[in-house]
Amino acid sequence: MRFVIVTGLSGAGKTEATRSLEDLGYFCVDNLPPKLIPKFAEACLQSHGKIDKVALVIDIRGGIFFDDLFESLIYLKENEFKYEILFLEASDEVLVKRFKESRRSHPLAPTGRVITGIDEERKKLRELKNRADNLIDTSRYAIRDLREKINVLYGDGTHEEKQLSITVLSFGFKYGIPTDSDLVFDVRFLPNPFYIPDLKPFSGNDEPVRKYVLEHEETKGFLEKLEDMVLFLIPNYVKEGKRQLIISIGCTGGRHRSVSIANALHEKLSNDGYKSSIDHRDINEDVNRGAKKL
Repeated sequence: MRFVIVTGLSGAGKTEATRSLEDLGYFCVDNLPPKLIPKFAEACLQSHGKIDKVALVIDIRGGIFFDDLFESLIYLKENEFKYEILFLEASDEVLVKRFKESRRSHPLAPTGRVITGIDEERKKLRELKNRADNLIDTSRYAIRDLREKINVLYGDGTHEEKQLSITVLSFGFKYGIPTDSDLVFDVRFLPNPFYIPDLKPFSGNDEPVRKYVLEHEETKGFLEKLEDMVLFLIPNYVKEGKRQLIISIGCTGGRHRSVSIANALHEKLSNDGYKSSIDHRDINEDVNRGAKKL
């Protein structure tokens, strides 16, 4: 088990670091009373490998319970429970600026100057900082920089682009564009199997329709350009911190052309090692509505 204690100065980026760890598959708990760490660690061990990556956010928000942290760390060490400490910090100027922008008061100076709270917090965390296995100064970090750093330190070696969750979604324009779409492509310019009596009853999941749609030269050219564009966009989306991408492919009814193209794109992404899933929102919509009329 990889057991990470995330701590550091208020405003230094612990929340974003925790989100990044969650995206990497860590089971994250925020502001757990330090005295409960040993019990929590034992519970994780009893999961028999189901929980193998854990991150606990421990900081001065724990108030009087924070002083129990070192006692809990001694317990973990005595029981040969491996853990590592990630400490985040930033300069006074940056921290003050972040607090002013967020319009939040400092936990140790709720009614006073932010800088006073920062000074007090540095003193309280000095020993914990000295024990840190990894120390990150986020003063000059953008969110994407911190994500990249966390991925390097705590990822499993998988390239970050491969961790982007991609959903390829087919739909029918007459039923509306999916509201959660990031990219929308209109394939109504392709030859339509709907007007071929032998193909109309089938969907883009069936080989006759798939073959008909994909065999046309305009389809081949479009797919090549579509795949090239998506593969260009993925690393740039990841660079900006995006973790989920919805690519919507639409035709008139969402049963034939869009399904065939969505399947082809999904297969390409999956074969290239990306986390791609497929969803055909309206594939049976016309059939279901026709049955209701009957």
